[in-house]
Amino acid sequence: MGTTLFTSWSFSWRYHQQIIPSSHMLTQCSLGNGISTEKVISDSGDSKVVDGGIEKWSGLMKRRSVLVSGVSLISSTGLGSPREGLAVVKQGLLAGRIPGLSEPDEQGWRTYRRPDEKSGGHGVGWSPIIPYAFSVPQDWEEVPVSIADLGGTEIDLRFGSSKEGKLFVIVAPVLRFSDGLGDNAKIELIGPPDKVINAFGPEVIGENVEGKVISMNVAEHSGRTYYQYELEPPHALITATAAGNRLYLFNVTASGLQWKRHYNDLKRISDSFRVL
Repeated sequence: MGTTLFTSWSFSWRYHQQIIPSSHMLTQCSLGNGISTEKVISDSGDSKVVDGGIEKWSGLMKRRSVLVSGVSLISSTGLGSPREGLAVVKQGLLAGRIPGLSEPDEQGWRTYRRPDEKSGGHGVGWSPIIPYAFSVPQDWEEVPVSIADLGGTEIDLRFGSSKEGKLFVIVAPVLRFSDGLGDNAKIELIGPPDKVINAFGPEVIGENVEGKVISMNVAEHSGRTYYQYELEPPHALITATAAGNRLYLFNVTASGLQWKRHYNDLKRISDSFRVL
């Protein structure tokens, strides 16, 4: 009886978050009604430094998926039985990073990109969810999503840190809100910032948002518009945008003490959200 010895397998990658250099400027202008708009502009002709980094991470994650598939095939055929092969693969995945989450960069921040193969499509006939990405400090980890959560099955992802706060992503079909947006929805077509937060804010925080919105901003990245809100109370930073046939709501929240101590990190997390 032959014996096959399988020692170990591993893979790694590193993503270095790119920081906007001093030659870039953040411009801001008033749109009225307390709403402002901001956009990153480069005086060197390179206006895609930040988004380019996330696009690079997207390519790395696709290659990671290929590596995982290949290793799964090798381990299931090279070991004595399918059960042994499955045990090796399972052990390797548990020992590694959360799928979609990068290694820390020099500042200790990691980037999450929604894996292409992740399930979730809100029923038959819906197109795959367009991936999104954001950055978090090293101690933030993914939290299991329950259908009993506020927002039900439309909560696509949760992350949390016992020290700093928590976040979740709602991905909702735009047909819930309008039947004339088609498959290439834009947040501007759903409505202006004040209409959007009044309509969807209660879905995010679980209560009426009247009198709780202390700021509203409009930002543009790679041709996509994002509405950004700060609410208090509860302490929350909400980013809203639309892509394909879905509305994306990214919510970062914290307790009063966490908000006071870690506001800068929480704001950085919120501002990093992109639909790819």
